[in-house]
Amino acid sequence: MLEKNSKIYVAGHHGLVGSAIWNNLLQRGYTNLVGRSHKELDLTDQLAVRKFFDEEQPDAVVLAAAFVGGIMANSLYRADFIMQNMKMQCNVISESYAHGVKKLLFLGSTCIYPKNAPQPMREDALLTSPLEYTNEEYAIAKIAGLKMCESYNLQYGTNYIAVMPTNLYGPNDNFHLENSHVMPAMMRKVYLAKLIHDGEWEAIQRDLDMRPVEGVNGSGLTVNGAERQKALEILAKYGISDNKVVLWGTGTPLREFLWSEDMADASVHILLNVDFKDVIGIEKYSSVHYGASTDGAVDRNHSAGRGGAIPSLGEIRNCHINVGTGKELTIRELSELVVKTVGFEGTVEFDTTKPDGTMRKLIDVTKLHSLGWMHKVEIEDGVRKLFEWYKQAL
Repeated sequence: MLEKNSKIYVAGHHGLVGSAIWNNLLQRGYTNLVGRSHKELDLTDQLAVRKFFDEEQPDAVVLAAAFVGGIMANSLYRADFIMQNMKMQCNVISESYAHGVKKLLFLGSTCIYPKNAPQPMREDALLTSPLEYTNEEYAIAKIAGLKMCESYNLQYGTNYIAVMPTNLYGPNDNFHLENSHVMPAMMRKVYLAKLIHDGEWEAIQRDLDMRPVEGVNGSGLTVNGAERQKALEILAKYGISDNKVVLWGTGTPLREFLWSEDMADASVHILLNVDFKDVIGIEKYSSVHYGASTDGAVDRNHSAGRGGAIPSLGEIRNCHINVGTGKELTIRELSELVVKTVGFEGTVEFDTTKPDGTMRKLIDVTKLHSLGWMHKVEIEDGVRKLFEWYKQAL
């Protein structure tokens, strides 16, 4: 258990999950928190990350920073998705080890599982068959991250835990149409289509000023017909028009969603209460941390605590933890829920020429429940809360 005065570095503390984890820690009395924006610290810069760890010397690290996006972004920026995430993970995890960090929590994604994995997906489904092509690069990066945690634990006796959350949504979500995930993108599209139909140009202007689309903001929308037409043409490219929304795919894929503040609570619960030995179920496993020696050099020859040196432990893998609700609904059902929440009376169509992605992604949360945590926010309440947050943020 980390002491209340422990210094905890939350990487990605302005993001959807990172901000929720930050607030959850504060609510629990952990006030010695450290965060850096991307402008302040580029996690892909190895020297900058090393300098940060030299200066701050955190006791624990939450790695919630990532280069993320939906199907469109994953398809367009494949090199960025694998390279940016690998750089961040390698830098933060290696410097955590070099600086004697006591506990590290790595956040991944359930897209790590094979496209046709048996449902619900258990942790041991990892690497059993091919991945979904549309997010293969991101998935491979996250698999590498959880394997780094697992491997450092086995070789050096560290205490790094990897959690794999299902689809997340909540306060501080990404509503940018060019790279957002399914729920916030759907919600914004439905809301804008309603505003266009209702002639609420001041509200549309505020929306586009906060989150421009392809560089187009709300400038002049309330008085300039040409600017208004330009905005309508841009929004139409994303399936948004007067009282009509077009969504990608068939609407039949099943998805599981977890409220981000629930994810944060699960993450902090695991950070504070769960050790690597608890995850693999071996009480005698050595969880002694081996960090820097007295002269500052990392001793990479320690064999004590190495799983690979203890034949009786056998093969240790799939030590990550699924985090979700264990419940699912179709994309079409989600759209109906969003439509009802927004009060949209127009039409929603599905463009079946566009990809669906993985058809089903339900995770098995048996391990999570056995470690003492269950979700609290159901999808109906979560969608309502997200829409309220979105409107208040405008």
